[in-house]
Amino acid sequence: MGIEHPSFYLKPEWVKTIRERAFEAESMAKLHPDQLAIIYEQDWFKVLAPAMYSGREMSLPELVRLEESISWADGSVGWVVTLCCGAGWFGGFLNPEKAKTVFSNPRVCLAGSGAATGTAMIVDNGYLINGNWKYASGAHHATHFTANCVIKRGDETVLDKDGNPLILPFIFDSNDVEVFPAWKYIGMMGTGSDAFRVTNLVVSADCCFKINPTAAVVNGSLYQYPFLQLAEATLAANISGIAIHFMDLCSEIFKGKLCQDKYSEAQKNILKETLTRLQDELEMARLEFYRAADRSWDDENDQALQAVSSTSRELAKTARECVDQLYPYCGLQAANPESEINKTWRDIHTASQHSLLTFSV
Repeated sequence: MGIEHPSFYLKPEWVKTIRERAFEAESMAKLHPDQLAIIYEQDWFKVLAPAMYSGREMSLPELVRLEESISWADGSVGWVVTLCCGAGWFGGFLNPEKAKTVFSNPRVCLAGSGAATGTAMIVDNGYLINGNWKYASGAHHATHFTANCVIKRGDETVLDKDGNPLILPFIFDSNDVEVFPAWKYIGMMGTGSDAFRVTNLVVSADCCFKINPTAAVVNGSLYQYPFLQLAEATLAANISGIAIHFMDLCSEIFKGKLCQDKYSEAQKNILKETLTRLQDELEMARLEFYRAADRSWDDENDQALQAVSSTSRELAKTARECVDQLYPYCGLQAANPESEINKTWRDIHTASQHSLLTFSV
């Protein structure tokens, strides 16, 4: 049994609006208000937030299909939804009273960074935070930010039980955060993935939390699922969605070429056979990926989780390589930065640079 095309999960009018506003979002360097309106209406930023805080608490099999679909509609929108709803998953680990405050905003959106480029000095009843963090997708409409900090006691670094620097995540109100320009890359230009800093901010102890199944505050399978495989699977789904969008655009371009007399029958056969072969390759990688994700959700064990990791990497690799093999047949329009296919090409070659899925081991 095959896997549905991403269009199966989205209303056509959503796709139309998301794509019509994609280039405006690039020029604005953040999502367009019309794109955000759909996100808020569908509660996409809250798909991983706990149900007890008005979130959707979506299962992994549902999540990866939705995120692939949104990224198929547009890479930047899919990426922001994925990263921000992923931070919303932290709601399962936050102090309940703190979480109620965070998620009381109907337009709640958490942006942030997993890099430990900040410090949290232990002070009376809390922490003193200082740091700079890069690449916070969705930063310009975030209501809160999460960030990893190295824990300090005075000038000394606090060590964990293994003797390594203790690193813990924190949550900040956006009013306490300064966002500044940092995203200067060829793709995912609508994500608003700029940097942010926190300077001499004292926060209460309940702004600190731990990401570990044993530290989950909310009961439920979602908050027992390992963060690593959750991250790998959701990023792979994004890259897959962008690749399918590219292939769909290729299909339309190839249809036009097949009607032109300047191409020989042999050349036309190359176009048809190459597209079919690569579509099949991507479908097979998608099928293996979804099988692994579904199985890991139904029966979480080491073997099932390892399969999620390996199939996520294989899907990302296959998606990128399929796009690269098709690109030379698409003509100059694929090199035009004002074309939809070029934007899609730029997006996948930026998204697939994420270090989590770079290596096959």
